[in-house]
Amino acid sequence: MPSASAKPDWNALAPHYGRQVWLERNSLRTLLDLLDPGPGDLLLDVATGTAALPAELAVREGHPREVVGVDRSPEMLRRAPDLPPRWQLSQADATALPFADDSFDLVTASYLLHLLDRETRSRVIGECQRVLRPDGRIGVITIAPPRRRVTAALTAPVRRAAERYPARFVGLKPLDPGPDLVDGGFSDVVGRHSLRGYPALCVVARKPAGTAARAD
Repeated sequence: MPSASAKPDWNALAPHYGRQVWLERNSLRTLLDLLDPGPGDLLLDVATGTAALPAELAVREGHPREVVGVDRSPEMLRRAPDLPPRWQLSQADATALPFADDSFDLVTASYLLHLLDRETRSRVIGECQRVLRPDGRIGVITIAPPRRRVTAALTAPVRRAAERYPARFVGLKPLDPGPDLVDGGFSDVVGRHSLRGYPALCVVARKPAGTAARAD
């Protein structure tokens, strides 16, 4: 039995991950609608996994000419579909992105932040802020926090299980990432719920013009 502090083994989970991607699809589309990437944008997808977000972006008209997806799991990346030319996937850790400051117009992180403890989440947001150009935007998806008292009561056992056994109940802990993004130097936070598939919260925020990259 895994300990309460055990972390998910994404290489081991990779062969089965594709079975649930359809539950993410509506929220991925919702996030892309909020971000509205254009042909001139350079987009970085952090913790891309099997590249579900780039794959969804690839079928949209006027998608960016260049997209970079990174994930620390080589097995996840190995299962990514074919993507457009000039789109790249590479292995990297979200807490230490191998890119220069102010490199990207858009950064996305889908179904990642709610898996992390507060300190790690802050480091990841700091790295996303660092590699974004001033006035660039970040888009994230997390499991939706319950908005109604009845829903909160009904889902309380699942949330407790997610906190106690993170390796077994991967991705079930809800999080509103807005306050963390504001603490990380972002502004103009906009959120939209996606209730089909996984109940998710899609949030977009902006790195204010003139903001220096954070030095964590």
